[in-house]
Amino acid sequence: MVKYMLMIAADLESITDLQPQGGCDDSSFQFLFKVKCGNCGEVSQKETCVILDETVSVPGSRATANLVQKCKFCGRDGTVLMVPGNGNPLTLETSEQGNYAPLMMFDCRGYEPEGFVFGGGEWKAVSTAGTKYEGIDLSDGEFSEYDEKGECPVMISNLTSKFEVVK
Repeated sequence: MVKYMLMIAADLESITDLQPQGGCDDSSFQFLFKVKCGNCGEVSQKETCVILDETVSVPGSRATANLVQKCKFCGRDGTVLMVPGNGNPLTLETSEQGNYAPLMMFDCRGYEPEGFVFGGGEWKAVSTAGTKYEGIDLSDGEFSEYDEKGECPVMISNLTSKFEVVK
């Protein structure tokens, strides 16, 4: 069993607290990423959707997981279990320092997550003037608006992500 933390970063202009619409532990947010088989190294051709609220039984066990999938190349089963309670919003300070913010932890058995896609669900953020933005679609890789309250442009761009092994 290996745990992976999904880490996100972006360039934020007059924006702070970027996170999934329902918060970092949003039970309905769709995490989209590819999986790499730990046995044969084959990477799935399509992104897999993992949602905290959706669990399935693990074959031959009493356990459940958010994803149970068979490798199309070697036939070995792999599972992914989401571990809520470890994520934080991406803040302006973290962004300005060029650092990543932890979003969600995944307990993976037989698979490694790769290539997170930001367009899986809606996001929310707050401008530095206090204006709340909800339902943000990051599938195009950016978001921009004009904040009337703060009288300044707000922008999210240069989205990046990585999965880090957690000890």
